Amino acid sequence: VMGGIQALARSTYSKFLPETEDTASFFSFYDVTEKIGIVIGMSIYGIIDQLTGSMRNAIVFLGLFFFVGLLLLLRVPKKDAQN
Repeated sequence: VMGGIQALARSTYSKFLPETEDTASFFSFYDVTEKIGIVIGMSIYGIIDQLTGSMRNAIVFLGLFFFVGLLLLLRVPKKDAQN
């Protein structure tokens, strides 16, 4: 399942890229931000767990991050099928 999710994420990311021959720099940026996101997510999870004493609160807090990300993704303008 994880491989399929990663493939879907990369294909979705490629749809947001501008028309260019050099996609390697965009995917390098994608890889770096993925690693930074992992570090930040795990850090926030650990901090919330330590502050509240409950893993449930940490999971709810990270769920809010996904919800905010979905709202931001919905604000991205869509391309026309003719372009």
